[in-house]
Amino acid sequence: MTYSVKEIFLTLQGEGCHTGRSAVFCRFAGCNLWSGRREDRAQARCRFCDTDFLGTDGAGGGKFDSAPALADAIEGCWKDGVVVEDRTRRWVVLTGGEPLLQVDEGLIGALHERGFGVAVETNGTVLPPSGIDWICVSPKGKEPLQVLAGDELKLVYPQTDCPPERFVMLDFRHFLLQPLDEGGDRRHEQAALSYCRSHPRWQLSLQTHKWLGIP
Repeated sequence: MTYSVKEIFLTLQGEGCHTGRSAVFCRFAGCNLWSGRREDRAQARCRFCDTDFLGTDGAGGGKFDSAPALADAIEGCWKDGVVVEDRTRRWVVLTGGEPLLQVDEGLIGALHERGFGVAVETNGTVLPPSGIDWICVSPKGKEPLQVLAGDELKLVYPQTDCPPERFVMLDFRHFLLQPLDEGGDRRHEQAALSYCRSHPRWQLSLQTHKWLGIP
């Protein structure tokens, strides 16, 4: 299988349950809810995405012709940025776009062989392969979920067609609300904060990487 990857980079996890953790991000090209092209935004099934996942021209990106080749590129990124080698703390986040259009058991196995814990950030519309260590689902609008259980459900809030109460009966360990980033409109932060205060199952998630100016 050939994997199409937009970019691979070492950073700190900026949002969700693992905020602040060193991780290699592997961003896969392509998504099933939007082409990634601005001219298609009005017809997109997800209209608020703020991520560039179009093409394979980002730092570390490209076409990888095998799972070991991509896993080697991810491991190389970790080794380039972490001074002390500690295989028990290696962490990779497979994201997109929609990573589950490409992620398979072969890649997960190759990453495990190199000592990585494997996290996936998905819109939940594609069933995952087995072996993933951390599944984060971020629902989008009316799109029906195929992934009904996991570690973290992270809901961008507010979404008119996607209220939090739709998800509380699902089998996730953590439920997070993340304010919609819409041109610096701080009202969404206050709305998410207020909802979490009155619904304690939900935890507030903030995009700290944007404040810090890191990828």
